[in-house]
Amino acid sequence: MNNTYSIFFKALVGGGLSGISLGEGNFIFMLLGIGLLWPVSRNPWAGFCWGAMAILWSHKWLLALHPISWVGINSNLSLPITIFIWLFCGAFGGCLVSIWSALRSFLISEPHKLSRLENKIIYAILLSTIWGLAEEILSRGPLFWVGIGSSLLPEDRYLAGLARWIGSGGLASIQLLIGWWIWQISVAFETRKKLKKLIALGLTFLSITHLIGFILLVDFQSYKGVKVAMWQTNIPIRQKFSQEEIKALPLKVNRALNKASELKASFLIAPEGTLPLQRSKIRDFPIKFISGGFRKINGSQRSSLLVFHPGEETFSEVLDKSRLVPLGEWFPSLPDFLKNGLSAVGGLESGNPSRFLDWEGPSFAGVICYELSNGKAIAKAVNLGAQWILVIANLDPYPIALQRQFMSIAQLRSIETSKNLISVSNTGPTALIRNNGQIDTLLSPNKELVKLVDLELNSRKTVYTSISDFPMVFLTLISLISVLRLRN
Repeated sequence: MNNTYSIFFKALVGGGLSGISLGEGNFIFMLLGIGLLWPVSRNPWAGFCWGAMAILWSHKWLLALHPISWVGINSNLSLPITIFIWLFCGAFGGCLVSIWSALRSFLISEPHKLSRLENKIIYAILLSTIWGLAEEILSRGPLFWVGIGSSLLPEDRYLAGLARWIGSGGLASIQLLIGWWIWQISVAFETRKKLKKLIALGLTFLSITHLIGFILLVDFQSYKGVKVAMWQTNIPIRQKFSQEEIKALPLKVNRALNKASELKASFLIAPEGTLPLQRSKIRDFPIKFISGGFRKINGSQRSSLLVFHPGEETFSEVLDKSRLVPLGEWFPSLPDFLKNGLSAVGGLESGNPSRFLDWEGPSFAGVICYELSNGKAIAKAVNLGAQWILVIANLDPYPIALQRQFMSIAQLRSIETSKNLISVSNTGPTALIRNNGQIDTLLSPNKELVKLVDLELNSRKTVYTSISDFPMVFLTLISLISVLRLRN
């Protein structure tokens, strides 16, 4: 009984450490949390507790949704709905880790075959790559997936440099392996067996991976640059649809455009949802303008990235949001009084999944808000010719913790693709990230600012953008064949 309590205690502590890493930063906590995951994952229920705790802690920013009465939800239902969404995400994460734990128990049904360190490593590689591939698949789904792959950033940028070869899923697998190594050291320390060999093996692995990542991030080339203005509007979503803000918006847009023109910017970028459907008072732009906004097509409303040229009364190019927030922006067929979902702009429809936009300026991979978590879609846009990445978002009313998570994922996308990335959000984060994942410019949150930055353009392709998850799939198959041979 005491052993059972110990397992669940370790699961909660390990999940909590990993949740702190995802929510507050510090990748060391993630590695320690994973180190506790390996021993407790013999019990799928303990695995569930680890996963649920990690998600509940790292996604506690979801509670900032309350109050949601401003979008028409009854104030008495606001808090219960918010808590339900948070708990659902925790339960979903717990179920995923529980499934992985059950798979681990199935694969290691004969522990006596793991007496040799080499055999243990093969099993660890298989389970780690399965986790990494699962994260890659989940990142392409409807949820905003904050996987452990991005938890290395911003602290360990050199190890994260391996993402140019193996992507976010590969980084998740490497962290699983490092956590397994920490666990094995604790076991060896208790038994006094193979301790020196384990330490030497792990330090060699860490040294080689960091060296490779460092080399991959080194870039001696000079690239063509273009001056771009970023506009952080600082219009909170709960105030955006007030009559006062609606009347003030045209003046704010003109002021930001004139400021960008004075700074000699090639174009100005505004956040997600800045422009309303009715734009009759917002026109005659002095420079090119890329802004989030809304448009109607065939009777349906879409959240879009709109491109305006000087002298034109309407947008000339458009990229519609493809991944919509369940319940927030998209709702299944329900009675009329529920069709608007939780979004103040009503129900939306998704657009073309391609994230590539070719326009008069430098072509780019454009993503809206949490589409950023889908590295595969951005990699496809880079293969089509995107020279940089643009992210427009609206992360209000969520706290700064979500902005940190968002920036870590943005850094990872820039490393994977070797592209400069510009993120523009209403209250933050608004930033320029270089192609090696280094944050060049980061505006102070919750302030209206127009900032000029030098955007570097390049047409390079990385191993990840070229062949995606093939290295991970190949390693998974090789380790699976080896495990099957051991079992037989």
